[in-house]
Amino acid sequence: MSARPTRGMVLAAGLGTRMGALSDTVPKPLVPVAGKPLIAHALESLEQAGVAEIVVNTHHLAAQIEAFLATQAARPGAPSIHISREEERLETGGGIRQALRWFGDDAFYVLNSDVVLAENGATALSRLAEAWDGEAMDALLLLCPVARALGYGGAGDFFRHEDGRLSRRGAAQTAPFVFTGTQLLHPRLFADALGGAYSLNRHYDEALLAGRLYGVVHGGHMLHVGSPEGLEAAERYLAGDPGGGAG
Repeated sequence: MSARPTRGMVLAAGLGTRMGALSDTVPKPLVPVAGKPLIAHALESLEQAGVAEIVVNTHHLAAQIEAFLATQAARPGAPSIHISREEERLETGGGIRQALRWFGDDAFYVLNSDVVLAENGATALSRLAEAWDGEAMDALLLLCPVARALGYGGAGDFFRHEDGRLSRRGAAQTAPFVFTGTQLLHPRLFADALGGAYSLNRHYDEALLAGRLYGVVHGGHMLHVGSPEGLEAAERYLAGDPGGGAG
């Protein structure tokens, strides 16, 4: 890729119900992990990767998240932060589609707010940028080997072929890679989107059928903070216990 992406989005509109009673008073993006709110890890990765404009979608306990984001945007030299509040949840596909007005015509990063990429998330974003080929790709997903995905209990999401193209696990019992929630997307992926609430998986399937869904492999661990158990595993890992809470 000749020019690194300068825009990105953090998905922060989820309900966080798997966090239990905590989600009633604290939105999951603000749950502390290694001494700072979970969403701060994603924001720092984008900033370190040279992103100048960040969009964050909000819904559940939105005012709390937006107040924190205001403190981040006020830092000298910090990226601009745009809020895309969803009065009704639009899910991943609808949420990104609503935010497209901020991204122009170039590829942009999208990060989940409930994942920490250990071993430097900015390096992971650089790996995506270096692998991006706008002529061949509509979506480039960052994958992690299942064995290095802490807080994840599934059977894997994708197979990755020699040319980097992806196929879904489908009827197979397992697949070697899990999607980290970090990706590069091109706005043309949403050209036929009708709006409303829908999953981004719709566009992944469209790109897959067109041979334009690709993946690169993360060099470190993925820490999925989707539940209290995932939070505990992430805290142990970041405190220096890389085997703690695996699986």
